[in-house]
This record gives sequence, structure tokens and C-alpha cells, in this order.
Amino acid sequence: MNELNSLRRELRALGSPAKALSAARFFKNGPGQYGEGDVFLGVTVPQQRSLVVKHRELSLADIQALLASRFHEERLVACLLLAGRAKRAAKAQDPAALKTLASFYWKHRAGINNWDLVDSSAEHVLGSYYIKRSRVPLFKMARSARLWDRRYAVLATFHFIRQGDFKDSLHLTELLMEDKHDLIHKACGWMLREVGKREPEVLRTFLNKNAVRMPRTMLRYSLEKLAPRERQNYMKKSSPRRFGAK
Repeated sequence: MNELNSLRRELRALGSPAKALSAARFFKNGPGQYGEGDVFLGVTVPQQRSLVVKHRELSLADIQALLASRFHEERLVACLLLAGRAKRAAKAQDPAALKTLASFYWKHRAGINNWDLVDSSAEHVLGSYYIKRSRVPLFKMARSARLWDRRYAVLATFHFIRQGDFKDSLHLTELLMEDKHDLIHKACGWMLREVGKREPEVLRTFLNKNAVRMPRTMLRYSLEKLAPRERQNYMKKSSPRRFGAK
């Protein structure tokens, strides 16, 4: 039995119908929802991470097969494997490996189609590659009609933030201010929060300029690490009707 088949057998052995049903609801797989049609085995993330450690040398061809799977957990394992490989390549300062991984990611991104898949991988695979390169491809993706393309672009900048480079996170947030999807509002707000954790005044400057036009969810996420009174003051600046906010 080859390693890919072994991994798949181990995933299925860990599956739970009850957890699969719960995951399907959580990841919005109903008609018209962002995860429409996704299928779950019911394997927890810690269990999947254990398998990733065990199968960390799985080939890119096998990872491609996992990304093409209808099972969410197989695609998440693929994303975690890619992320781990990118982190090792970045640590080894191996630009050729990072380029290969980023190209592979773009080519096979159709299977990276839920927020946990994006969030577990884009920072490491794309961020590690574009940290020393032009970010133009990320801005092109941010203008895509595809929800997940836009989220890849935002989450890739998390790697930049960790390096003290905030400008593209801020620019992308401004670009996506009018986006209609709350998963983009949440992603942008999350990145703003991470900027604020490192440089509160950079966040305050951004909010002083933009709070009045920010979607409420985006603004709320960005404020989570500020003092309660300061959060309240900024929330008062945002219109409660922005994007149908409750």
C-alpha cells in the first residue's frame, strides 16, 4: 500500500458521523452557502495534524490528489502539508523550493476552498514566497470575483506582518473596504488586529482615517485588543447599516 492510500485509510478510521454533521454545519455546506457541497469525514484538526507529522514527506503529486478530494479533511491535510513544507523551505532559505510551492498552490487552489484551508496555508506558502518579491500578484487576486482568491491575498500578508511589514495589509484592507462578504471583512479585521498588537499607533492612524466607512464586522475584529472605551468610541463612528450589520 502506498503512502497516500495509507493516509486516506487512517483518516477514514478516525472519522465520526456525528462530528462530520457538526462540521458540515459549522463550515456552511448548505445550498447557497460558501461551503456548499463540502463533504466531511468527522476528523478533528489535532488528529489531522498528527497525520501530517507522520506523512510530512508525502509527494506533491499525492498532495495534489488530496487537494482534488471531495473530503474536506483530505484537503486540509494537503494544506497543512504544504504549509509545513513552506516553513521548512523558508527556514532553510531555499527560494527555489518556495517558488515551486507557491506555483503549485496557485495552480491547484480550486481545492483550497474554505476559510480554514486558506488560513492554514496562505500565510506560509504565499507569504513566505512574496515577502521578498513584488506583491502585485496578491493585489490582482484581491480583485478576483472568487471569494477564496481574495482571502488568499489578505492572509498571505500575515507573514509580512510577522516581519514588521504592515503596508500591504493596510493597502489590501482599503482596497477591500467595499467587499460584500463577511469572510473578507473578518480576514481584513484580523490582519488589522495583528498590526495593532505590534504597533498600536499604526492601527489607530488607520482607524482614524477609515473607521467611518469600514464594515462593522471588519471594524469589530480590528478592535479586539484595544481598551473597551476605545473600542466603543471607534464603533460609534461606523454606520450600523454598513453591509446589513446587525
